[in-house]
Amino acid sequence: MDMVSTDTDDNLPPVRELSRSQRRVLGVLIEKGMTTPDQYPLTLKAATAGCNQKSNREPVTNYSEDDVLRVLDELREMGLVAVVLPSTGRTERYRHFVRKRFTFSEPQIAILAELWLRGRQQLGELRSRASRMVAIDSLDDLRQELQGLLDAGYLQSSGSLDRRGIEVDHNFYRATEGQKLEQTSGDEPESPEVPSSASPVSAAASSSAGAGATSGELQQLRVRQEELEFEVEQLREQVAELSTAVEALKRELGV
Repeated sequence: MDMVSTDTDDNLPPVRELSRSQRRVLGVLIEKGMTTPDQYPLTLKAATAGCNQKSNREPVTNYSEDDVLRVLDELREMGLVAVVLPSTGRTERYRHFVRKRFTFSEPQIAILAELWLRGRQQLGELRSRASRMVAIDSLDDLRQELQGLLDAGYLQSSGSLDRRGIEVDHNFYRATEGQKLEQTSGDEPESPEVPSSASPVSAAASSSAGAGATSGELQQLRVRQEELEFEVEQLREQVAELSTAVEALKRELGV
């Protein structure tokens, strides 16, 4: 049986700020735990690759394994990460403890992970991207989850959540980063959501506002491109891990 070294303390102070690298590493652990559970918890190598992948990351980074290990140790001291010690004596793995340190719902965890990995986003983009991790069926469902985060002070918004073009972002920045969303004005509500099952072409054809449909179509295509890039990145990681396992098996068998 695998053992988990928690290093947790019930008296740890609340977490309200995270450094840029802490957000990236924690976001990766959450994302991979939800999208590739068979490969989770993550090895140091996998966590580093997840931090530096080119899809679904803003900005793209080039962390070393030493960089990521240092951040993992920082997150362990904050009670946000634990080390899993495999009973087989193989490589240590890491898992997040966000569910233990916060009372977030599963969609809220996915939303924050997406914002930690990419930063500020409009609602339609955020719903599509976070839905890779946890199903968020509509913009109304998204708004409900966002409102809870806003009320608790974990989220910031550039205006009312029912307004068009509103951006949201996490509120875990350090004060020195100066990442506060500017408030936007306007009375135009968000346009009705196109069902997620509709294709970009059919969505454009069903709209009477040509310019609006074109904009929505382009946004859907961009999000779909990012999803495909993410899937390709996952396949590459799986192939790399399988290759490593095969090589280890060959060494054991003396092949």
